[in-house]
Amino acid sequence: MENFSSKLLQTAVDEFSKLPGIGKKTSLRLVLHLLKQEEDETECFANSIVNLRKHIQYCKKCFNISDHEICDICSSKKRDTSLICVVEDLRDVIAIENTGQYYGLYHVLGGIISPMDGIGPNDLTIEALIERVNKEDINEIILALSTTMEGDTTNFYISRKLQDTNVKLSTIARGIAIGDELEYADEITLGRSILNRTPYQINMFNSQK
Repeated sequence: MENFSSKLLQTAVDEFSKLPGIGKKTSLRLVLHLLKQEEDETECFANSIVNLRKHIQYCKKCFNISDHEICDICSSKKRDTSLICVVEDLRDVIAIENTGQYYGLYHVLGGIISPMDGIGPNDLTIEALIERVNKEDINEIILALSTTMEGDTTNFYISRKLQDTNVKLSTIARGIAIGDELEYADEITLGRSILNRTPYQINMFNSQK
């Protein structure tokens, strides 16, 4: 256990060390950096975290993180509202947006089906996706989940839920290595994977067993 001359310092270091990938040494370095800043700069940093936690919302349509009830992507008149890209979380939305190759809408599941982690279909926003397809004029759903067994399981479940609709199902091209997360794919590869997407077939899942 570290011996600090100040309980205030120790408390701040302990809180920073709760962040993913941040150890006590890194926490101490970050706290000491903040102490060297002007007081108003430190207050601005702290207030940004408080405001984020208090005022952040989830878009009522796509469940993306937003400042408003409906996010800027869903409310934009420049987007193709007949096309929905299904992703796991916000990081995937950011990765795809950074490619500059996609102009449709999104649907954020909030995870993928993973029995080992206790995550089932009811823990995700799959039913809300089905409702969007039934209520909105959707022509195509792009399944852009990670190419893992859990991602494929989720794709398969969604495809079964949509099998009686006329919506076209497609998946991003397998230019991304098996097991890779979208957020770590380079923008060119990810952009091409979206542009070169292929029709989704239910037997694709069965063939992998």
